[in-house]
Amino acid sequence: MTTAAELMSRITAELSTGLAAAGRGRGRPALVAVAHGSRDPAAARTVRALLAAVRAQRPGLRVRPAHVELNEPLLRDTLSTLTGDAVLVPLLFARGHHVTRDIPDAVRAAGVWPSARVAGPLGPHPLLAAALAGRLAEAGWRGDGVVLAAAGSRAAPAAADTAATAALLAGRLGVPVLPAYASAAAPTVAEAARTLAARGCRRIGVACCFTAPGLFATRTAATARGLGLTVAAPLGAHPALAQLILHRYDQELAALRTPARTPTRTAA
Repeated sequence: MTTAAELMSRITAELSTGLAAAGRGRGRPALVAVAHGSRDPAAARTVRALLAAVRAQRPGLRVRPAHVELNEPLLRDTLSTLTGDAVLVPLLFARGHHVTRDIPDAVRAAGVWPSARVAGPLGPHPLLAAALAGRLAEAGWRGDGVVLAAAGSRAAPAAADTAATAALLAGRLGVPVLPAYASAAAPTVAEAARTLAARGCRRIGVACCFTAPGLFATRTAATARGLGLTVAAPLGAHPALAQLILHRYDQELAALRTPARTPTRTAA
């Protein structure tokens, strides 16, 4: 099985030439990590721990937090204090409304495009599958089926991204993985679990495709436990997630010297 470290080593090698060209003769842009935000006080603590893990993997890189809503600093406030270039990395996992509209619109409204560039969402990617598998293992799951719980969106690209992440996780675990959603889309976690059970799965786990604790993570955990399922923790400061954030940053950094484009972009 390919480890997260091996994946990152291969990815870094592929990007090294572009990064050298982008970084030559200029300071490295700041990495602005854009979380959704939550009223759960554990969410902000978890994001801080995740960004500490990012800094530990890339000493000297300026890493700044921002939130779409509910927590400070809000994205508009972080953008208003930017000096120099920056790469915004959404701490979100699919091409939903926040990724395709809210974050790019905030960049345009702040007047910082193109010096502030927007990277793609964190999913789908093998490093995301590695983090999800790691959290399942930590929860003690050793089973024959998995529900991948995601936030949910009415946007078709978001559903496609979540389905692709489910496929990557299935390939890694060697068991069927069905996507499910905490809001805005179907199936629900309970519906996906019933589908797996009807296919003969008896030891079903729930992988939480959430950055941090919050409403959706709490709702998902309650549903899973009510059904007697093993539920993993949110991804938080998992090392593979920190690596993935840096990978998205590096991809956008490598593109800094290409012609400017509209700040709505998704990277593979």
